[in-house]
Amino acid sequence: MSGTETVDALVIGAGPAGLIAAQVLAASGRQVVICDAKPSPARKFLMAGKSGLNLMNAAPLDQQIDQYGGAGEWLAPVLRAFGPDQIRDWANELGADLFTGSSGRVFPRVMKASPLLRAWLARLDIAGVSLRRGWRWQGGAFDFVTPQGPRHLVPETCVLALGGASWARLGSDGRWADDLAARGVPLAPFQPANMGFIVQWSRHMRAHFGAPIKGAQLHAGRESVRAEFVISARGIEGGGIYALSRPLRDGAALVLDLFPDRTVPDIAGRLAAQPPKLSAANRLRKALGLSGARLALVHEIARPLPTDATDLARCLKALPIPLQGPRPLDEAISTAGGIRRSALTDGLELRNWPNVYAAGEMLDWEAPTGGYLLTACLATGHWAGRHAAQRS
Repeated sequence: MSGTETVDALVIGAGPAGLIAAQVLAASGRQVVICDAKPSPARKFLMAGKSGLNLMNAAPLDQQIDQYGGAGEWLAPVLRAFGPDQIRDWANELGADLFTGSSGRVFPRVMKASPLLRAWLARLDIAGVSLRRGWRWQGGAFDFVTPQGPRHLVPETCVLALGGASWARLGSDGRWADDLAARGVPLAPFQPANMGFIVQWSRHMRAHFGAPIKGAQLHAGRESVRAEFVISARGIEGGGIYALSRPLRDGAALVLDLFPDRTVPDIAGRLAAQPPKLSAANRLRKALGLSGARLALVHEIARPLPTDATDLARCLKALPIPLQGPRPLDEAISTAGGIRRSALTDGLELRNWPNVYAAGEMLDWEAPTGGYLLTACLATGHWAGRHAAQRS
C-alpha cells in the first residue's frame, strides 16, 4: 500500500508501558517511533493522577508480588528487575519528589501526573523518540489510519502496549484482542477489575448517595479488608470494594462487620442496657453511636431489625450486602484478562509473532489499587523494551 515506511523500533500505545518501553529502546541506541490513536498520550495515566498519582507502593517487594495472585509467579522476575526501587529512581530523575502516605502508597508531592508526564515526554524527545499522535493501529501487518491518510510501517522490532478494555474514551478499548485472536494468540476473556458493584437501593437511601462507610471490616469468601467504601446511586464503590473485587466478581458474598473492634457480647450488652421503650434507631444511636449512612445501611439491609440484643449484635457483625453483579467493564479502573502467559516467551515476545512483544494491561494479570497497577505496567514495559532492544 502507499505510505509504506521502514522503522527500527516501533511502540504502539503511549501509556506508561509503551513510554517506558520506548525509553529503554532509545537508551540502547534504537531509533524509536511511538504510535498512539489519541491526539495526546497517556490519557488514562493523566486521569488517574487527577486525584493524586499513586505511582507505587512502599510495601516490601515480596508482599507486593503476592498482590498479583497467580500471575505473581511469572511477574516476580519482571518486578525485581524494575520494581518500586527502580521506579523511585526513575521518577526522581524526572524531577518528581515522592512521599509515602500513611497507607503505604507513594505519590509525587505535587499530587499530579501532568508534571511527571511533561518531563518524561521531554526526555524522550531529547532521546530522538518520535511520537505520532492520532495513528490508530488497524492490526494485521502494522497498518494505521492517520491524520495524513493510511500508512503502513515495517518495523524491525515492535512492542505492543495498547492497554486493557476499560475507559475506552481514554484509549483502552480492547479492540486489539480480535486481531490477536485471529493470529492464534491465546487470550483470557476480559473481565472488570477494581470496579464498583450494583446494589438496587430503595428510595430511602437516596439521601446517603456519596456518603462513605468508614471503620467497617469487609469480608468476601476467605479475603477481608478494613477500608472505607462509598454508597452511590448505582451501588457501592471505593477502595474497600476494589480490594475485594476479584472474589466478589467470582461470586463471593459481601459481608460487613460494622464494629470490628467489638465482640458480639460487648455489643449485645450495650444494646440491652438501653431503655426498652427506645426506638430501634435511638437504641443503636445511643448504645453504639450508629448514625447517618451507617444507620441507614442497617435499616436498608436488616429491617425488620431483631428485637433480641444478641441477634441484633450478630447482625451488625455480619451484615450481608445484596450485590447484583459488577459495574460494566468500561467503568472499571482496570481489567483482568488479555494475552495469556502461555502465548509469551520469558522476554514477553509473542511466540507466534517473532520480534513482537507485549506489555502492560494487555497481559493477563490483575492487581488491586494502591500502586500495584502502575508498577506492573512500568515493569512489564521496561522488560519488554529491554528484550526488544536486543533483537535486530
